[in-house]
Amino acid sequence: MILGLVRWMQPVHGYDVKRELESWQADEWTTIATGSIYHALRKMAEDGLLEEVSTEQVGARPARTTYRCTAKGEQEFEELLRRYWWNYETPTDPFQAGFAFLPALPADEAVAALRNRARLLRLVVDTHRFAIASDWVRKTKPNHVAWMFELIIDRLEVEVAWCERIATRIEGGAPLYPEGFLTYSGERLTADGQPSGDGHGGDGQAQDDEK
Repeated sequence: MILGLVRWMQPVHGYDVKRELESWQADEWTTIATGSIYHALRKMAEDGLLEEVSTEQVGARPARTTYRCTAKGEQEFEELLRRYWWNYETPTDPFQAGFAFLPALPADEAVAALRNRARLLRLVVDTHRFAIASDWVRKTKPNHVAWMFELIIDRLEVEVAWCERIATRIEGGAPLYPEGFLTYSGERLTADGQPSGDGHGGDGQAQDDEK
């Protein structure tokens, strides 16, 4: 991302790269931390992907180094661009790790958390809709920036609907387990996750399997 922006804006210094990334709200869909931009620029220069054009200092402000792509940087950018266009990588979301342990959360808290998540996601959707309609995007950004925001909106709206749907199921008493679910210890559970009381533990299940 940073390499691509340097290529697009060159010659450019880190502050303008940082400002452009912030205007794209890149922190929401990349792992780039704005504080790491300057380090990344220096590292790419060390690796020969970028070269320093000049370093200027105005008054008491920190010195600003301007960069541009090298031939090696151009080649790296082309390879990365096509890799990201043609491949798919599953996005990671910490929420999925939490949801994997849904039975450990009280049902009323799970319902409240899901509805709260839906509310937060709607706020993000509204923010992106506002951005798309603003002169800031329509007049100062390439059209594909708005298209990217549309993708974010569509994905979030699907998750909002899912949150509400699952919250309604839990609230309505939908079972979390199939009847007679067998735990790793060999204990059978009822549909609401309680021990079935049929007396089968791990040894009992082993005996059943032998029969």
